[in-house]
Amino acid sequence: MELSRIAVAGASGLIGSALVRSLTADGHEVVRLVRRAPRDGSEVRWDPARQQVDAGGLAGCDVVVNLAGAGIGDRRWTPEYKRLIRDSRVLGTAALAEAVASLDTPPRVFVNGSAMGIYGDTGDRAVDEDAPPGDGFLPSLCVEWEEAAAPVQEAGVRTVFLRTGLVVARGGGAWGRLFPLFRAGLGGRMGDGRQYWSYIALHDEVAAIRHLIDHDTLSGPFNLTAPQPLTNREVTRAMGRVLHRPTLFAVPAPVLRTVLGEMAGEVLGSLRVVPKRLLESGFTFAFPGIEDAIRAA
Repeated sequence: MELSRIAVAGASGLIGSALVRSLTADGHEVVRLVRRAPRDGSEVRWDPARQQVDAGGLAGCDVVVNLAGAGIGDRRWTPEYKRLIRDSRVLGTAALAEAVASLDTPPRVFVNGSAMGIYGDTGDRAVDEDAPPGDGFLPSLCVEWEEAAAPVQEAGVRTVFLRTGLVVARGGGAWGRLFPLFRAGLGGRMGDGRQYWSYIALHDEVAAIRHLIDHDTLSGPFNLTAPQPLTNREVTRAMGRVLHRPTLFAVPAPVLRTVLGEMAGEVLGSLRVVPKRLLESGFTFAFPGIEDAIRAA
């Protein structure tokens, strides 16, 4: 990709910070969207909750990437926190999409976050991007999240949706909370362990985003997951092998439901998601296997 000016919302998050490091290392100019007063020209003010964006600060950007959103697994799903999860994504995307669509010279591509949770509990059935949305809070959220980008699509801007799986990384996200437990020998399967976990190494997540930015013919939803999803039981065993720790502390489903409440359904639910469109586009995974992904985390 030729050197570009790239705006990133959610630049301080797990994926966003890794993406920014990758882009700046290659000489791209990165503009971060921030909720405070900008320090310099490398930052643009926005307030997603109030749907306010300094559109002028986005002028001249070749690419806009929106990865912003409150952490889905950061807190118990109270009605208030579910509203924050939803609004931080849907309202923020709508505001950013409208700002981008208003530019005299819009960017060549708008890349928006989404999640594999759009498919709901798929059981043992493998699903690709052609599968319909499932039922429940996360599927409904993801549908709204993607629909909120309509203004940029209507403006003729190429739009990509990142239906990201569980990111294997030590530095944050759901997997980041697992590493300390497994290193302490306290890891184990969740529920019966038969539910599928569709994962992706952080390195591959960033590489896939850049691949989708670079290829002008690619648009629409893409599953960002490794080619071979595994069950929670298989993932648990792999964590034990790589970290050289026992994995005896299984957490029964009733305990998870008591501790996590509604969110337990996401931990115990099965998502067997495959990256059909990403593979068809010619993308090559650096860490397709779970053990390599864990080692690279």
